[in-house]
Amino acid sequence: MEPVRVALHAAEVLTGIGLLTWLQESPQVVLTPMEEAEAVVVAVTALDSPALEVLRGLPAPAGTRFVLVLSGGWHTDLAVVAEHGIRAVLWRAEVDGPALVRAVRDVAEGRACLPPGVQGRLLDQLERVEREVLGPRGLTCSGLSGRELDVLRLLSEGATLSEIAVELNYSERTIKNVLSALQLRFGLRNRVQAVSYAIRRGLI
Repeated sequence: MEPVRVALHAAEVLTGIGLLTWLQESPQVVLTPMEEAEAVVVAVTALDSPALEVLRGLPAPAGTRFVLVLSGGWHTDLAVVAEHGIRAVLWRAEVDGPALVRAVRDVAEGRACLPPGVQGRLLDQLERVEREVLGPRGLTCSGLSGRELDVLRLLSEGATLSEIAVELNYSERTIKNVLSALQLRFGLRNRVQAVSYAIRRGLI
């Protein structure tokens, strides 16, 4: 198993030394410059506006995944978690070397690691957004409508447009229009790309 390339930023010296020691002791990770890291560990007092400014000011490329180690509380909207690339949150009083390394590996491999209480609040917020904002517009959190997801799922199973039209009780022209609108919205060239996009995103 290849070690994960990880970088560290800590404003508080003693906290930084502790985290650095844990990372250096693990063969599962290797410290690298931030520009080359698969995951970046950032230690801050609390998740608030100053902490978000710190994240935005780091020399990390777009799409960087962050592991936050918090000494204090959570004082910002849950939506910022995804917007700022935060994929793991650990409480400083509870974290140890194995937990830190495990979170880094999870984040580098595309998983998230959030405290149970935060997960519940995040899911509640997503549910409200889907119910109150997206649902009335016929969309889901994926950005696709239920009808679009049904069409892509059937396409991925090898169904023809006429078969999809019969299955979903729409005209074939409607199915073509659904696919055309979807391709235009996401910049996809053809139906194969549309299906591939949905599979990569885990939508079907």
